[in-house]
Amino acid sequence: MRAALADRYGDADILKVAEIERPEPGDDEILVKVFAAPVTTADWRLRAAAFPGIMALPGRLMMGLTRPKNPVLGLAFAGRVVARGADVTRFRLGDPVFGFSGAGAHADYLTVKADGPVAIKPKAITYEEAAAVPFGGVSALVFLRDFAGLKPGGKLLINGASGGVGVYAVQLAKIMGAEVTGVAGTDNVEFVRSLGADHVVDYRNQDASASGERYDVVLDTVGKLPYPKARRILEKAGRYVPLEFGGREILQALLAALTGGPKIVLAVSGDRREDIEHLAQLMENGELRGVVDSTFPLADIAAAHRRVETRHASGAVIVTMKDRESTADQ
Repeated sequence: MRAALADRYGDADILKVAEIERPEPGDDEILVKVFAAPVTTADWRLRAAAFPGIMALPGRLMMGLTRPKNPVLGLAFAGRVVARGADVTRFRLGDPVFGFSGAGAHADYLTVKADGPVAIKPKAITYEEAAAVPFGGVSALVFLRDFAGLKPGGKLLINGASGGVGVYAVQLAKIMGAEVTGVAGTDNVEFVRSLGADHVVDYRNQDASASGERYDVVLDTVGKLPYPKARRILEKAGRYVPLEFGGREILQALLAALTGGPKIVLAVSGDRREDIEHLAQLMENGELRGVVDSTFPLADIAAAHRRVETRHASGAVIVTMKDRESTADQ
């Protein structure tokens, strides 16, 4: 089977597509024929060993000191079940599925635990749209619901509202009953409004931290709204929730706890089966949509990585394993 390999750390040009052995499912696994998979910010950081801040050394120790332990990247996928282990009863052959792989999704085939963070793909949703959801959708859900503690009627500002996590944060926050202000560039103002944002700040023309508004939660999805600025617009009992953080934010969180200012919440989201199934139900009901910025064939995966590295993708960047634009169920 074909797979995109990152057998050393470096820029996007080190990626190559090669033939490798197809995996076989264990007793508790399913074999998925992958149709679409996102290239995420995590993928390019793993490829380049661009681990942020204090994670530089721990990242290398976990992922490979001198080269990646797993050369096939790809944290999420959408595809079809083509084989299953002897103990699997949750899925049938032919089931369309999507979810988290943890690694290995940038390939024609992938094995995943049948009881893991995998769900049936809604029939009306394309594989590309489904693949776009797990990474950004689960991150947005967990950060808003569990870490930010967003409540109905709460006021939320999302910095990076048009990005891979932001597009789901806007939609999910509205489902949760919040009043949402999104921050995005000029070209994406109407796009963010179309996702359901009540208000949109064009960061090219306005500083969101100087607006005079007050928010219960500031969610910074792109690391561009530091705490000193965010605290100007947070209620005293508000929460600043950055997706990216390092030593600076850890010290700021300690100081905020001592001084009683707006709280800084530092956390990392997981990938639970229940959350994937929840997002699948929202898509099935038409409440949530997968947002695709662009698609690339697997052969052009280096270009997909470059697109992600711009940090200006509006939604997910998807690689497809088939030579056709849409892989929706018919």
